[in-house]
Amino acid sequence: MSAPLTAEAVTRARRGIGRIGVMAPFTSYPSFARRLNGVLRATRDRPFDVVIYDQESAAVTSPSLSSIPLTRQLDGLIIIALPFDDAVARRLIQHELPAVLLETRHEGFSSISIDDAEGGRLAAELLLRRGHTRLGCVIEQKRGQKRTLPAEERLEGFRRAVSAAGHSLPDELVREVSYGVEPARRAASSLFGLAEPPTAVFAYDDVLATGVLRAARDRGLRVPKDVAVVGFDDSDLADYLGLTTVRQPLEESGEVAARTLLGQMSDPSASLQRITLGLSVIERSTT
Repeated sequence: MSAPLTAEAVTRARRGIGRIGVMAPFTSYPSFARRLNGVLRATRDRPFDVVIYDQESAAVTSPSLSSIPLTRQLDGLIIIALPFDDAVARRLIQHELPAVLLETRHEGFSSISIDDAEGGRLAAELLLRRGHTRLGCVIEQKRGQKRTLPAEERLEGFRRAVSAAGHSLPDELVREVSYGVEPARRAASSLFGLAEPPTAVFAYDDVLATGVLRAARDRGLRVPKDVAVVGFDDSDLADYLGLTTVRQPLEESGEVAARTLLGQMSDPSASLQRITLGLSVIERSTT
């Protein structure tokens, strides 16, 4: 992961360590590997090793930020989709470690994010245009966190769009589940077993949407004739399954985060960045 030594590398070695840390729940969310690809692309020709710190699910209350070796082992840090509180912020500032946040925000740090509520709105408006009025949602369950999670923001944006169209999203049509295909399958099966099941389901991401598709298949439902399904991310899985999804720029977000961090490392006095990347709907065969 490191570039060949150059004059710049030698100079950098005299001033710093030559390592950038990336902390994220990589093994919990497959799409995060694409964010890492963006980081690696941005640092490919720079004299830095990229050190990975894999963490538990972003829905869990406390990541191991306290375990990061901040002193003398890193020149900068990218934190992706993990709880980031005042105590963590103070620790980073105390050790003068430049850091950029991706898919989370905190005053005093540059951040790269998407508008999750806007993503929910895009999904709802697509389904409403297709004539669906009884809509369901399967989202990731929060576990002990105070901060608002992307799943909640996506649900809220979805709910507002449904309401603005003159319809409602009853609580009985929303399922909160542990992250994974099987929990989503069970939740969707319970939705499809209702006396009045939804004719369309929006899932927190493409992995949960896969569980929804399996539940539909198990019950003999035709997609999209009997039930439409929309995911989120536009992962490789979505392309393979023909899944309609809300695309977020995963590789681009990692690349922008890395470039922002490199700029911050070279000029600590540079202004903080608040970057919001755009979303789009990719329509495939499930709608």
